[in-house]
This record gives sequence, C-alpha cells and structure tokens, in this order.
Amino acid sequence: MDRSDPDAPVIRVGGDLAFTTAAPLRTEVDRLLAEAPRTLVLDFRDLLFIDSTGLSVIVHAWRDGQQGGTAVQLRETPRFLATILDMTGVTGLLSRPQPDRASERPTAGSSARA
Repeated sequence: MDRSDPDAPVIRVGGDLAFTTAAPLRTEVDRLLAEAPRTLVLDFRDLLFIDSTGLSVIVHAWRDGQQGGTAVQLRETPRFLATILDMTGVTGLLSRPQPDRASERPTAGSSARA
C-alpha cells in the first residue's frame, strides 16, 4: 500500500483475487474508506486472476465510496480485467459521477416527495 498521498491512498492488488483471497482486500478497503479519503486507488498491475468474489470487492468499494464521498479509481488494469469490467457493466458503474451531497438536501421551503 502507498499512503504517500493521504487524499488518494493506493492499494496494490496482485496475484489471484478470488473467493479464497478477497477478504483481506475487502478489509483493507473498508479500513481506508472509513478514513474518507478524496480518492481510493486500486492498482491492479500485478493481478493475475479475478473471479466474481474479487469483482464484488471492486463494486463494494465503489458503492461504499459513493456513500462516503470517496471516488474509487482503478489503475494499471490488465486487459482481461478491463474486458470483465466492460462485460459486467462495472466500467459504467465506476464512471458515474460522485453524488453532490448539497443537492440531495432539501432547501428551505421545499418538500421532499417519495
């Protein structure tokens, strides 16, 4: 892990990211997201394999990052991972803009409707 920029810590993910190995990454993602950095970078330059559990960690990081105001950025994505992200729609998910928290709050005189 690289914490040289506290606003954008980097987690390097290598080897296999699968059912048997994903838990430590998810724990680290949760720990860093709790610190609410501006961006969390996942560096996949050394990734060799990913399964659906590994993919779910990426989606989890994005979802929790969105809720906490942290953008999740993927770096050095191998071609096979880029293909999987495209085929599953995760690429589109990751490209969604951060919600504007100020625009989600009702203003004086307005009412929230379901």
